[in-house]
Amino acid sequence: MNIEQARFNMIEQQIRPWDVLDQGVLGLLAVVRREDFVPAAHRSLAFMDIEVPLPDGQNMLAPRVEARLLQELQVLRHERILEVGAGSGFMAALIGHRAQSVITLEISETLARLATENLRRAGMDNVTVVKADGAHGYPSEAPFDAILLSGSVAKVPSELLAQLKPGGRLVAIEGNEPIMEAVRYTSGPERVVRTALFDTNAARLSGFPEPSRFHF
Repeated sequence: MNIEQARFNMIEQQIRPWDVLDQGVLGLLAVVRREDFVPAAHRSLAFMDIEVPLPDGQNMLAPRVEARLLQELQVLRHERILEVGAGSGFMAALIGHRAQSVITLEISETLARLATENLRRAGMDNVTVVKADGAHGYPSEAPFDAILLSGSVAKVPSELLAQLKPGGRLVAIEGNEPIMEAVRYTSGPERVVRTALFDTNAARLSGFPEPSRFHF
């Protein structure tokens, strides 16, 4: 496989057509080596439009979804970011190139170790992996300029929204199969504003509550 051609095709055929037009995001995807964050057994899938399997039953988001979420997060250089769901560390690496610092939470010990090693090899000194249940956020380091949930949840917990700075953003994928919705919450002076972004689908993040199911 021609790695650079595959990377170019991923950007031009999957990501750019999905309304990812931020040149900073596109440029990052060209230089941050996604293949280095994919388990060796699945490296041939690194640039395909699928969720790549990770240990402990988790997945990397599809490349176009990663790129669109990063674009919607609108990270600035001076900002402190919280990610929930480190996975292999790839999204944290992307954010780390744009932010002052990143804390990424991972409930799986196996994935926390994997992400830590991948980020170390990539030289991402401003990204810290913490083994923790991300459903509760990271209140000891709050508030954050932005929070990203790298996977889907039924509903974003208010506990996470409370950890945003005034004007801060939280981007997540909410809902249930078959159609979920990417959303952005913005912390305003009087209330948190929810904005629908686009329809998509993604694997669940572990540890978040599911809605009650009624049986008749």
